[in-house]
Amino acid sequence: MITAFSWVPKGAAKAIPDRAELPSKEEIEKLKETCDQVYSEDEEDNTEDEKENGEVAHAKTIAEAFGKSSRSKNASSSIEVDDLNDDFMKELDMDNYDEEDYRIEILSSGNGGLYYASNEMDPYLMNHDDSDDSDEDEDQTILPTKSIIVCAKTDDNDASYLDVCVCEETSNGYPNIYSRGRFELPTAPLCTAWLDCPLKGGEKGNFLAVGLYKKPMIEIWDLDVKDEVLPCVQLGGKEKGHYKEGSHTRSVLGLAWNREFRSSADKKVKVWDMATEKCMITMEHHTKKVQAVAWNHYAPEVLLSGSFDQTVVLNDGRKPSHSGFKWSVMSKVESLAWDPHSEHSFVVSLKNGTVKVFDVRQASNSASDLKPSFTLQAHHKPATCVSYNISAPNLLATGSMDKTVKLWDLSDNKPSCIASHIPNAGSLFSIDFSPDNPFLLAIVSWIPKGSLKPVPDAAEPPSKEEIKELIESGAFTAR
Repeated sequence: MITAFSWVPKGAAKAIPDRAELPSKEEIEKLKETCDQVYSEDEEDNTEDEKENGEVAHAKTIAEAFGKSSRSKNASSSIEVDDLNDDFMKELDMDNYDEEDYRIEILSSGNGGLYYASNEMDPYLMNHDDSDDSDEDEDQTILPTKSIIVCAKTDDNDASYLDVCVCEETSNGYPNIYSRGRFELPTAPLCTAWLDCPLKGGEKGNFLAVGLYKKPMIEIWDLDVKDEVLPCVQLGGKEKGHYKEGSHTRSVLGLAWNREFRSSADKKVKVWDMATEKCMITMEHHTKKVQAVAWNHYAPEVLLSGSFDQTVVLNDGRKPSHSGFKWSVMSKVESLAWDPHSEHSFVVSLKNGTVKVFDVRQASNSASDLKPSFTLQAHHKPATCVSYNISAPNLLATGSMDKTVKLWDLSDNKPSCIASHIPNAGSLFSIDFSPDNPFLLAIVSWIPKGSLKPVPDAAEPPSKEEIKELIESGAFTAR
C-alpha cells in the first residue's frame, strides 16, 4: 500500500549515492529505543517460545529415559560403548582443535570445495576485493535526465519503508519505473515532503521528510545515502518518556517545505527551524486534525492550513499571534494547494466532492464574508487530491474516491472540465504533476484486497481520514 509520495526534481539527486557509514554505539542504542517504542504497546506472542520450550522438555525426557535404559544393560556392553567413544574422540583430535587451518571443507573430497574466511586467503582468486562496488555503483548511476519518485509504503507484512524509484521517460509515453533503494521506517508513513535544505552543508541537499502513524515526530532522510538505517534528523518525538520541547503530540498528517520556513501539522500547526531542529512557532487556530498545509510560492511566510473542522486558515509566519483569516468550507478538507502562477489564489478539495477556489484579496476578518471565487461540483465522492500544473497556467488536476481523475481549465474564473479519465487504478487519494514534465501525472490509488483492478461489487472504499486512522487494522491493501 502506498500512502504518500513525493517527486524529486531532475538533477537534485547525486549520480551515485554515498554509502552509509556504520552506525555508532549511540546510534544503535537510539535505533533500539525507537523499535522498543514501536512495539512496546503491542502484546507479545509467546506461542513460539512455549512451543520451543515444550520441544526442549520433550527431548530432555527422552534423553533421561535413554540414559536409564543404558544403565540397565550389562557391563560388557557398557565397556564396548566406552571403547567406541574413546576411538571416536581420538579421531576428532579435539585437543588440537584450535591449531587447525581456518577453513571448512564442504561436500568435497579435495581442495576444490574449500571455504575461506576472506578472499585474501583464497589462492585461486586474483582479485582480492571482497565487494563488487564498482559494478554496483555503475548500475546505481542516476542521470540528470531522470526523475525520481519516493513512495511511502506499507506492505502486506506490515513492513513500512520509503521506496526510492527512478522514472525513465520512454518513446511510447509510458515511463519505466524501477526501485533504486529503500529506507526502513518504524511505523506506517502518512505524509511526505521533499526538501532541498542543505542539512549537511553545501548549497542544497536531497532529503525527504516523513510523518508517521502514531508517532509524534518527523523523520528526515538523506536520499543520497544508500543503506542508511537512521534518519539524519528527527524533529520532535519523545526522549526518556517525555515529549521534546515543541513536539507534536499526535501523528503528523501534513508537511510543507520552503527555504524560509518549514511546517507540519497534527491538530496544531508548527513551524520548524531546520538549522537548530527546533520548533519556532506553534499555531492553534484549528479545533480538529489538520489534514493539509501549504506555503505560498510568492510570499514564503504565508501559510495555508486545512482541517477536519471544515475551515481553511491563512496565517503569516511573521505574525504568529495574529488569528489570521479563516474560510468556512462546509465540509472536511481533504487537500489544498496554492496556484503556482498567482500569489493570490488557492484551491481546496473537500470530502463532499466539491473543489473551491479562493482569492485572498477578498479576505476579511469575518468568516461569513470569505466566499469562494467559484465552486466546482467536481466529483460525487470525496475529492481527495488536487495538483496544479506548474508549466501550464490554469490547468488543475483533481482526483477522487469515485476513481476518476479530471483536468480543469480555470481560465478567467470560468472553469470547464477538459478531460475525465478512469485510470483503472481504484479510488484515488493522491495525485501530483511532475515538476519537470507537464504531461506526466502520478497517482496513488486504493484497490480492494486481492484485486488487481476495481471490482464493481467491492466494498465501499475508506475515506482518506479512515485510511490514516485504520492503517494498522489490516482491513485493506492497496497495490
